[in-house]
Amino acid sequence: MIDLTQIDPIAFSIGPLSIHWYGLMYLFAFLLFYGLARVRVGDSHRGVATINLDDLLFYGIVGVIVGGRLGYMLFYEFSTLRAEPISVFYIWQGGMSFHGGLLGVMVAVWGYARARRLNFLRLMDFIAPLVPLGLGLGRIGNFINGELWGRPTDLPWAMVFPLADAKARHPSQLYEFLLEGILLFIILWIYSAKPRSVGRVSAWFALLYGGFRFLVEFTREPDVHLGFILFDWMTMGQLLSLLLVFAGIAVMWYSSRESKLV
Repeated sequence: MIDLTQIDPIAFSIGPLSIHWYGLMYLFAFLLFYGLARVRVGDSHRGVATINLDDLLFYGIVGVIVGGRLGYMLFYEFSTLRAEPISVFYIWQGGMSFHGGLLGVMVAVWGYARARRLNFLRLMDFIAPLVPLGLGLGRIGNFINGELWGRPTDLPWAMVFPLADAKARHPSQLYEFLLEGILLFIILWIYSAKPRSVGRVSAWFALLYGGFRFLVEFTREPDVHLGFILFDWMTMGQLLSLLLVFAGIAVMWYSSRESKLV
């Protein structure tokens, strides 16, 4: 059993300013996205050679932050939002939702695609393989913060999360790092190396992320204020991931009908 009491969430301090690892993970994620995009943007078969990566990164950052925060308040803190709408701006209290961030990015990319006269799904296919490693870094940030911990277990790699209690628990953040970060990146990066039907890469992103997240949620402690929301076993994260899987199936069906190459 591993004790996490020695992990400091603060990376370093400059005078009164403390730089947290979680914030650095976001910075590293955006830089990694930009670097991977530069590797792929010149491929002629992707149909995105005319995009401005600086503008795309800006749109993406806005989408992640605005969507992630709004999604968290709507999905996980709706009662608080309804009672105090201004709480959506209390970002120092924490709270970001992947599913909300994904919706935010989709809206931002749709706006960018419309402004640049690009095909929205082509652009999403380009973006999808660039995202998983950043998601994985976010989970490392959760792990360092000792938040979003797993359910109690007696497995040999169980860990104690002091902010929870003294019980040995699943390191569910690391499961997500491995599945939704590393494995998802490898699959999508290899799969997208060749021309695919429009929407096919996006569909696989939705299907695989949704499936991985649904499974990992069985080891993750439900949010205290929500608990299980369906059938006495389904969490909010699982419900949203299931909807994402259905969305992936719909996009896959659309892609099969269109049979156009990226």
